[in-house]
Amino acid sequence: MKKLYGVTTAMVTPFDANDQVDVKALKEHTNFLIEKGVNCLYPNGSTGEMYLLSVEERKLVAETVVKEAAGRVTVFIHVGAMTLKDTIELAKHACEIGADGIGAVTPSYFSVTDREMEEYYVAISKSLPDDFPVYLYCIPQCAGNDLKPAVVQRIADKCKNVVGLKYSFADFLRVKDYLNTNNGNFSVMVGTDRLFSAALMMGCDGTVSGVSSVYPEPFVNVYKAYGEKNEEAVRKNQKLGNEIAEILKSGANMAYFKTGLDYRGMTGGHMRKPLLDLNKEEKGQLISQLEKYKDLVK
Repeated sequence: MKKLYGVTTAMVTPFDANDQVDVKALKEHTNFLIEKGVNCLYPNGSTGEMYLLSVEERKLVAETVVKEAAGRVTVFIHVGAMTLKDTIELAKHACEIGADGIGAVTPSYFSVTDREMEEYYVAISKSLPDDFPVYLYCIPQCAGNDLKPAVVQRIADKCKNVVGLKYSFADFLRVKDYLNTNNGNFSVMVGTDRLFSAALMMGCDGTVSGVSSVYPEPFVNVYKAYGEKNEEAVRKNQKLGNEIAEILKSGANMAYFKTGLDYRGMTGGHMRKPLLDLNKEEKGQLISQLEKYKDLVK
């Protein structure tokens, strides 16, 4: 079964002036990322404003990215939704359209017990073929629910197609515990792209990076340099990526990502309300900060 690895880009979802998914811009973004050398694509996640999209819109995004990627890179679709019914519908759809796998965030907002968490993921996994890869996704600071290592192991014991986990909280002791799942035969991806190189050193397979949606270059270079055992280049590019990440608010506000894409000559698109686009002053400040890096990421 395929797994996520390297620089897996959490993609933005561009909306046009009529608040519709901008399919043309999404295709453009897909090609930009592939041309820049990212390893995998991950649409419809937090960076993609997934909870603000309808099920049909999420299917449109998934279909667009899978078709445009055309097998050039690995594509996993994030399918986590507010209901198990919608999550399973999106998971089955991802399988049907030829995606390489899925990721699914933990239940959100309502607190769940460990048993409820386990049964949630078992239901998702059992709705799919045994050879269709599934990643668990833990982002407790947003979802309000944690995914304990012991629960991850129980899920993996019951579900052959659960091959890994994306962890988007900067707790490396927890990362260490996740890496012990299945006696170390378990893929762990970190969502904290500012710790990408450190995660690789720990044994993680890569990062699911929102910042690379706008600036893939430093993260692609980190992964390349790591493979070449060039420690100086790893440090240099991680530092560059971290600086850009902090300017872009590290995904705390996707409007910064979309303005960054506009600045780079693409169509970032609009935000979907209640989220708002940056105002003129905010855009000016962001662009003035990004000017420093224009010659480093050609």
